[in-house]
Amino acid sequence: MTVVRDYALPLILAIGLHAGVVGLLMQNWQDRIDADEEAMPRLIVARVVELDQPEARPAPPKVELPPPQPEVAPPKPPAKPAAKPVPEPDREAERREREQRELERRLKELQEQSTQLALDEELRDLQEGSTQEATMSYVAAIYSAIAAQWSRPPSARNDMEARFGVELLPSGDLLSLTLLESSGNAAFDRAAEAAVRKVRRFEVPSGQLFEKNFRRFSLKFKPEDLLR
Repeated sequence: MTVVRDYALPLILAIGLHAGVVGLLMQNWQDRIDADEEAMPRLIVARVVELDQPEARPAPPKVELPPPQPEVAPPKPPAKPAAKPVPEPDREAERREREQRELERRLKELQEQSTQLALDEELRDLQEGSTQEATMSYVAAIYSAIAAQWSRPPSARNDMEARFGVELLPSGDLLSLTLLESSGNAAFDRAAEAAVRKVRRFEVPSGQLFEKNFRRFSLKFKPEDLLR
């Protein structure tokens, strides 16, 4: 038993070593066989198989397409007119126009003023005419009142003339009587003064007509004017 135990381990190692060598040899041999098989050409067996040809289908009818329409270009929008340049204002023309308007306005004013002036002058003439008529009527009344009181002296001649300054009150009463120019005949002068004083109150207008013509006035005496 001791001998078997002593040789068992070496025996196992020897068997294992031999088994490994045999395995390596077998592996090397198998690799060589595989390499030889790969080196040999493989034969390909081919068979020609005749397949049934499918029935030819009729070609679809050819559809004629309409000829292509020519492309119509869209109408171009009308061109916008070029903006006209704004002309610069004519300063000289504007100045002449302003002057013309001012001249027309001034002429119109002058025409209106002339028309008004003509109307005023016409009215004044009418007023002066009516005033003159009224004045003459009062003057005639004064001379008539004096002539009624006049007594011609025997020495009076037709070429004699005396002038008196007369001042009246608005009522027509005599305020003062002054001999301004003598006739050269004292009797004639005294007769004229006496005739004025005998009237005492004269018929006179009122207002501006009295103030303008009858408050103070000169009175001429001529024998031929006082004859009745």
